Amino acid sequence: MAIFTGIVIGIHILVSLGLVGLILIHAGRGGGLSDVFGGGMSGPASGGATLAERNLDRLTVIVGIAFTITTIGLTWLLSV
Repeated sequence: MAIFTGIVIGIHILVSLGLVGLILIHAGRGGGLSDVFGGGMSGPASGGATLAERNLDRLTVIVGIAFTITTIGLTWLLSV
């Protein structure tokens, strides 16, 4: 059981760092990821979020769900 707990802790650390990185990539009030890759306007004139921003949002949600699952798993493993 200790080996499995160590594996889950390692996965949790990687997921945590990934989530922090993804959140930092997100756009603040302006620009963001689309400006980094040369995307033009990202305002109402361009029809909203670009494909890269939508994919970044989806990836952030997936990693957030993985973070939740590993947190619940660690809570269960460490309480047993």
